[in-house]
Order: sequence, then C-alpha cells, then structure tokens
Amino acid sequence: MSIWSTSRFDVDLSQPRIMGIVNVTPDSFSDGGLYASTITAQHHCDQLLIEGADILDIGGESTRPGAHALSESDELARILPVVRHALSLGVPVSVDTYKPAVMQAVLDLGVDIINDVWALRWTAPGSARSGVDVVAGHSRCGVCLMHMHGNPQTMQISPMEGDVLPPVLEFLRQQTQQLVARGVQAERICIDPGIGFGKMVRQNFSLLARQSELLQLGFTVLAGWSRKSSLGAVTGAAAPDRVVASAAAALLAVHHGARIVRVHDVLSTVHALKVLGATQAGAKA
Repeated sequence: MSIWSTSRFDVDLSQPRIMGIVNVTPDSFSDGGLYASTITAQHHCDQLLIEGADILDIGGESTRPGAHALSESDELARILPVVRHALSLGVPVSVDTYKPAVMQAVLDLGVDIINDVWALRWTAPGSARSGVDVVAGHSRCGVCLMHMHGNPQTMQISPMEGDVLPPVLEFLRQQTQQLVARGVQAERICIDPGIGFGKMVRQNFSLLARQSELLQLGFTVLAGWSRKSSLGAVTGAAAPDRVVASAAAALLAVHHGARIVRVHDVLSTVHALKVLGATQAGAKA
C-alpha cells in the first residue's frame, strides 16, 4: 500500500512513518507514570512532533505482560483530554484500545486510527458489539490489527511454541478478511505481528528476520519493537536504556518491509531512518 487511509488524512507511505507513543498510564513497562497526568501527556505529544513523529498513538491502559484491565470510564477519563489536544496538532491521531465503546467515543471526536492489540476480537461482557462493528461502521478510519497469543495476563506465562510465522500469518489473514468482507477498504488496514505479545525471544527475532513474508497479505505492516524485553535479552540493557537497540530494530523492520514503526524514542529513530534513506539514495546514484 502506498497510503494508509485514515479519518482525516491519507498517510503517504512512500517513505517510512514514525508513530510516537503517548502512554497516559501509571504502569506501562517502560515509561509508566512519566506522562500519566493530562498536562505531561499533552506536552509529550508536542515534544514528539518536534522530534519528528508523523503520527501520535495515545493509550490509557497498559498491555504489558501481567497488566490488569481498566474500566471503559476510567480509560476514557485518562485519554480524552489528551486526545482532544492531539487532534488540534495537525497530524494523524491513533488511539491504542481494544474496547468497542472507547473506540466509538474517540472516533466520534475525530480520531484517525484505532490501534488494537486484540485485532478487534474483544467484546464487553453482555454486549454483542465488537470492534469490527465499530470500524466497519465508520466511513474512513484507519485500523491496525495486531497478533497477540493469549491475553496480557497469560501471554508470557504460556507463550507460543515452534515456528510462529505461520500462525501469525494465518491469524492476520483471517482478521483482515473479516474486515474486508464488512466493506472496509484494504488501504485502511494495517497489520502488526505483535512483537513480545506471547512470543519468546527467538520467536520475536524470527518474526523480524522473516517479516517480509507478511507482505503477501497485501497490507501495510507496522512494527512495534520499541524498548521491548527481547532487546533487553540480547543487550542486557534495562528498558529506558534500550534506545540504540530500539532504533536498530526499527531500522531492520523497515528494511524488511514495515512502513510504520511505533516508538518511544522518536528522534533517535528519525536519525536512523535518515541514514537508511541516504544509503538507499546512494545505491541509486
């Protein structure tokens, strides 16, 4: 795909795009608590754009291994003031949520993208409405479907076994086909292999090495390696010290076909991708 069609913007993917992470949470694995207040999260949005982010991704509930669920009302209370601010900044705004009611509320405000670790499968107890219904009912919003094995409470207790690419590929095939069957255009859909979500270290790096095989599905690939524990496993670095490793992983993800990278450390990723771009331009000279 050469564009990612979203509520307000057609995102040009002729060059890789950087999605900056804004965690309005007290318990995210890397930066939990740093931007938990409305004012610090709003300032962080501004700073990420100064550093070169193309898209802002706002989340109010941690999905780290072992994380506990948040009520819809509490999630909305955390994110809505930040979302309203972000929508005024002139860039695509994504909301990281799996709850259909939260999806609907932020889309009603004008949010551009729903980024869902559950790939639109989750439904609230007693409700038949899914994220598929919400996204299919919107005329234009973008959506990112991620593969997750199990759920945040159990995914690293009982991770996947063996070669993970075939089941990841098949899962993403099924979820994207379901959306297309509901009338959602392919250019609105992005896929994410779900690095760290129920996979062991070697499996995550296998997904990176073979990431280009996901392109056969015909959708834009988003990669989320930023500060992940697999990077700590190979470097020995704590989460805040994985900046260089994260930039390297983002660079490799783009090399293997990702057009969007979701990152905490925007400026270092911008610099890494500029080196890649200059190298590619030099090869054509």
